Amino acid sequence: MTTPTAGTPATPSSSAPSSGINAVSGLPRLRAGELQNQVLAVLSSAGVAMDVGDIASILVGRSSGAIGQACDRLAERGHAELLPGSPKRYRITPAGTAEHRANPTPVPPAPSPAARPAPATRPANPAPRPASASATRPAVSTPRPGTPTPTPAAPRKPTTGPVRRPNGQLYYPRLLAKRPDVDVLRDLRDADVPVLLYGPPGTGKTSLIEAAFGAELFTVPGDGDTTVGDIVGDYVPTDSGGYEFVPGPLPRAMEAGGVLFIDDATLIQPKVLAVVYPAMDGRRQIILKAAAGRVVTASPGFYVVAGHNPGVHGAVLTEALASRFSTQVKVSSDYDLAAALGVDSRMVRAARNLATRYDSGEIGWAPQLRELLAFKRIADVLGVDTAMANLIGLAPVEDREVVHKAVCQAFGLAKILPLALGNQL
Repeated sequence: MTTPTAGTPATPSSSAPSSGINAVSGLPRLRAGELQNQVLAVLSSAGVAMDVGDIASILVGRSSGAIGQACDRLAERGHAELLPGSPKRYRITPAGTAEHRANPTPVPPAPSPAARPAPATRPANPAPRPASASATRPAVSTPRPGTPTPTPAAPRKPTTGPVRRPNGQLYYPRLLAKRPDVDVLRDLRDADVPVLLYGPPGTGKTSLIEAAFGAELFTVPGDGDTTVGDIVGDYVPTDSGGYEFVPGPLPRAMEAGGVLFIDDATLIQPKVLAVVYPAMDGRRQIILKAAAGRVVTASPGFYVVAGHNPGVHGAVLTEALASRFSTQVKVSSDYDLAAALGVDSRMVRAARNLATRYDSGEIGWAPQLRELLAFKRIADVLGVDTAMANLIGLAPVEDREVVHKAVCQAFGLAKILPLALGNQL
């Protein structure tokens, strides 16, 4: 995971008091910089490189998103070193060791389950919400003062196989922080930690989000022409010749306690996307100016997740947007899954080769899982030669020669022509 760059808070003394109890985790709230001190203590005591999951297994109750952010802040300050490879691993530096000695912070003991307050389940909505097709998940929220604490719900069972998306297709979970990715996203929602998924088109970002949240999903398709009305709603003509206000995906997700998915968020103009921010911060409200100033307050369970394609022309990850997503997850194609789903092993080999060159910056395009599955479907219908020709034709003009060469090498051919119409019959 990566986190946005932001101002680095001053590191407080290890004796600084925490500010109350977190209603979800039951742990003391930490002041700015305290979690960084704890992470530094873990890295110091371990003496070896650790990933976020390793650290989270020691700092029980602290979210992986918050721990990942603390690791990146330590790396920015030179107190930790980010090692190459995946998953991201961090190692304490001499400067970090000196900082830890100057401000020694003990690794906090894991709280006993009995010492933690039971999490509260999401109160029922006045109108029933459709159940998620992917899981039955208890949502956690902070009860308002004076309201009784509901009976805690049963723990969610780990995902062990493919998950059916709302369109009926199967999604095959991948590992994230050493757990199924759909479970991690659901836990981040429980902790109200917004997540941004980024990676090339066709790597499965949308599929993952649909599998994780199913029928609770409200989607904003992002592009350069997306307007405020596309997000919050707008007036539409009625059969009687008048107009009525129809709420958009943002207010509908807020009132339903659902999940707002902003697809291709970085293609939306920043001033348009800013309409979502009041719903994500402590206000948890938006004002529908077009609907006589109606105030919409987010119901418990409301959550925001977004997708970003860094290589797409016009995609800009602004600081304002990045700062709202404390967890950012890189999504890449699972080529082993492509092979397991029956894609020709030679094409998988060519795709791996091109993906390596894409990651190193040599080329700007490589076939992802989406293109490989399309290759298989076309090969099943029209044959491998046609499927190869089609895939080469999908490559941008500037990368087509490199893609052509890689595919030819994988299949042992001298030349493949892009798929095109021939002479009249």
